[in-house]
Amino acid sequence: MIQRSPITFGQQRRSRFVEIFLDMLTAESGAAQNTVDSYSRDLAHFEAFLSRRRRKLESAETNHIRRYLRELSESGMAASTSARHLSTLRRFYKFLHAERIRDDDPSNGLDSPKLTKSLPKFLTELEVDRLLEAAHNRTGADGLRISALMEILYAAGLRVSELVGLPLSALSRDGQLLTFRGKGNKERIVPLSEPAMDAVAAYLPVRINFLSKRQTDLGAGFLFPSRGRSGHLTRVWFNQILKELAVEANIDFQRVSPHIIRHSFASHLLANGADLRSLQLMLGHADISTTQIYTHVLDQRLKALVAQAHPLANTCPTKP
Repeated sequence: MIQRSPITFGQQRRSRFVEIFLDMLTAESGAAQNTVDSYSRDLAHFEAFLSRRRRKLESAETNHIRRYLRELSESGMAASTSARHLSTLRRFYKFLHAERIRDDDPSNGLDSPKLTKSLPKFLTELEVDRLLEAAHNRTGADGLRISALMEILYAAGLRVSELVGLPLSALSRDGQLLTFRGKGNKERIVPLSEPAMDAVAAYLPVRINFLSKRQTDLGAGFLFPSRGRSGHLTRVWFNQILKELAVEANIDFQRVSPHIIRHSFASHLLANGADLRSLQLMLGHADISTTQIYTHVLDQRLKALVAQAHPLANTCPTKP
């Protein structure tokens, strides 16, 4: 039996073609830094795999990619993660082919790992209420900040990276709207609920507490500044706070994450009468097919409507 070495990439030097590709993602596609970082990690992962076979990234062949995907699967990696790795390679080699760095695209014709479609996980409205109540029970300036974060997250369904990195200028003068650039550098405008507007209004006077006294403070331009390197709160920090709130609200913390709150926002909106197109715009989905994962809510609403309104819904069949 052949012993396979684990897939690790250490500190090896990155290919100049990767540098050019990542620059293109930033300059031409307007990709967010998190997206660029993800592409960089995936390509480094594959580059390490190739280096053990004395092959360079720009000269890889189809059979190398196929063997790489098989190794990912055998290592126990989720099909969705393997599919993301393949998506990265497809975009990279498509770029090399378009730039005439390669005469072919070795990722052509490769099938993506089969994904099992699962319904998005979400909390009930009562559970979200308990989370928000736990946030409002926090005291002091930090409590006001956490309340504002939670109310915005549930009111607008933001991605966690969008939430913690909101610029101060995203908030409209009347406090009713957020205007910002989300995934793919696309501008999005989302309304805030009254509880969210109230929470933000209560937080703004204490926001200065989280700024350093330096004139060049990086956090000055962010709605939720911090004294860290990025100038704003981190996703890791907020995720930890969310877990703490779940425990305080007597909810299994493993069922709670920023993305599950986003799913809850979407599911609750649909359940209360919103349409898919409006939801697509608020979530910032480029394609409505992505939003259609929430159609299970529409199915439930339709069944309830039929059960309530159809003239034959409550009639019992007569025995012959």
